[in-house]
Amino acid sequence: MPLNLYDTYKRKLVTIEPIEKGKIGFYSCGPTVYDFVHIGNLRTYIFNDTLKRALKYLGYKVKHIMNITDVGHLVSDEDAGEDKLEKGAKREGKTVWEVARYYTKFFLADIEALNIEMPEVMPRATETIPEMIEIVKILLEKGAAYETDEAIYFDISKFPDYEKLTGQKFKDKKQGARDEVVTDPQKKNPADFALWFKTVGRFKEHTMHWSSPWGEGFPGWHIECSAMSRKFLGQPFDLHTSAIDHTKVHHPNEIAQSEAAYGIPLANYWVHAEFLLVDGHKMSKSLGNLFRLSDLEEKSFSPLDFRYLTLTAHYRNKLNFTWEGLKAASAAHANLRNLVSELNEPAEPDEKYLNEFRLHLENDLNTAEALAVLWKLIKSPEIASGVKRATVNEMDKVLGLNLAGLKPEVLSPEIAELVERRDFARQSRDWKKSDELRRNLEAQGFSVEDGPQGTKVRKNS
Repeated sequence: MPLNLYDTYKRKLVTIEPIEKGKIGFYSCGPTVYDFVHIGNLRTYIFNDTLKRALKYLGYKVKHIMNITDVGHLVSDEDAGEDKLEKGAKREGKTVWEVARYYTKFFLADIEALNIEMPEVMPRATETIPEMIEIVKILLEKGAAYETDEAIYFDISKFPDYEKLTGQKFKDKKQGARDEVVTDPQKKNPADFALWFKTVGRFKEHTMHWSSPWGEGFPGWHIECSAMSRKFLGQPFDLHTSAIDHTKVHHPNEIAQSEAAYGIPLANYWVHAEFLLVDGHKMSKSLGNLFRLSDLEEKSFSPLDFRYLTLTAHYRNKLNFTWEGLKAASAAHANLRNLVSELNEPAEPDEKYLNEFRLHLENDLNTAEALAVLWKLIKSPEIASGVKRATVNEMDKVLGLNLAGLKPEVLSPEIAELVERRDFARQSRDWKKSDELRRNLEAQGFSVEDGPQGTKVRKNS
């Protein structure tokens, strides 16, 4: 069965047919490094990673590009407000370059903690300015863009499919309805978007700027991804992914400017991950529910507990984050790791289970069902321990939970002594002492199970 994914703009499941047989060119939108990423962002990066791992597992050679946006992303995706990097620099009393380096470092630490594989190339917007300028020049030459005193804009009226992509009607839309929106009176259409900002007016003191045919300035956010994806993957490439919030502005703008410039699609398939909610609400600083990975770790949850949680939901479904839900996911994850750690050395994997696992991946990357197959395997009494171990190792190439190579925990001499004393108490039918020793072990963070082989303890996560 070939890989089927839901294409957001085609609005249906599609069978992925690579441009070059056996190879996938894959671009995913990366972070704007003006602040820490939150767990909603990280859900998307886990989705990208799981999809990449699945593609590789299914036999494709993947070239994955993920950008770092370090200039040009304004506070509003629709060209309103100040540059986010400039805002971050003012907030922290640093230069924009220092802010970009600082938050890039934390982003990379987060994705490493989540066992997210690094992309083959991670270009920075500031390193790809010439390619952006080239696209803008082509759009101006073709009449798809125009120049004002403040900027170069893409003219959405020259791209007939723009309203279809965004699902919005722009004819009667007013610009500047909010007081904080700064308008350019020379814009032809309110929805026209900036390709290049000039260092004049509100951006006169912009720190990051480059020479261009239109004077000193800096790129708009949308042109950056068009230029970086084209530079490293060509055009068209196979697969473009990100979060669902990019479907209304950022990605339609990418599509419009790239297709208008070169007359061919930017990417053949567009796949988007749904939002992470917190207690049923969208994350926001005002609600106090904007959590970082470090906030989870401070409550003694591991990054891979969060990865496990995201795998329990389909990427196209909203995932409601609660501390109770994370606690349950953490317990399940800990139990899984303990059970896997007790398996024998790997033998040959079970192809029946692997085929079932593979079918769920091929059916729109259904990680929840794929994870259920893993649990069914673990609990199956008919499958030999070494076969289970080998099969788990294969499945974990996609799940990314670092299950391969797990070994049973070596107990400290003190804990081992408590276990031995409890076994003796049970054999002597001293149930009061047995219960006392159980409580002692549990107070030290161990779960206690009684079986025919005696007391078995596992360290809680």
